[in-house]
Amino acid sequence: GEQGLQGIQGPVGPTGEQGLQGIQGPTGPTGEAGTNTTATSAFAANTGGATIAVVLGGTNIPLPDTQNISADIIPSGGNTVFTVQTAGRYYLSYQINTTAGLLATARIVTNGAAVPSTVVGGLVNLSNYKGESIVTLAAGSTISLQLFGLLGAAVLTTGAGATLTIIRLS
Repeated sequence: GEQGLQGIQGPVGPTGEQGLQGIQGPTGPTGEAGTNTTATSAFAANTGGATIAVVLGGTNIPLPDTQNISADIIPSGGNTVFTVQTAGRYYLSYQINTTAGLLATARIVTNGAAVPSTVVGGLVNLSNYKGESIVTLAAGSTISLQLFGLLGAAVLTTGAGATLTIIRLS
C-alpha cells in the first residue's frame, strides 16, 4: 500500500533538568615569578657632619654612611656616584641639611646633567634642601647628589646631613 503524508512537526517540549556538575579538572601549571622592580633600590647618607668644598660647577657629595644598596646599583669608590645596572623608570629623592644658611644650589645629576625638577636654592640662604623626581634611565646611567653655584664650604649636619634614595619603579 501507499504511505500516508507526514504530519506537521509538533511543538518543542519543555527543557529538561540540569545535569550534575562534572568533577573538577586538574590544577594548571604555576606561572612564572613576576619581576620585583623595586628590589633595585639604594639609600645612602652622609651622617658624620662632613665639610663639603663647594665649587661653582658642582661638587658631588659623598654618601658613605647608612648604606642599603641592592647589588645592581654600584657606588663609586668615593660613594659620590651611583651607577644603575638596569634600565627603567626610577624615583630619585634627596635631602641636604647644613649647619648654616648658604647661597648654594642643590641638585641630582644623572649622566652629567642636572635633573631640572631637583634643582633647589641659589637665591636665598638655605640650610635645608630637598627634591625628588621620576626619571627614565638607561642601564649604566650614573646618579650623583651635588651642591653648586657657590665657592665655599658647606658643613653638613650630623645625622641626616645628606641622603639620596634611588628606587626602580618599572
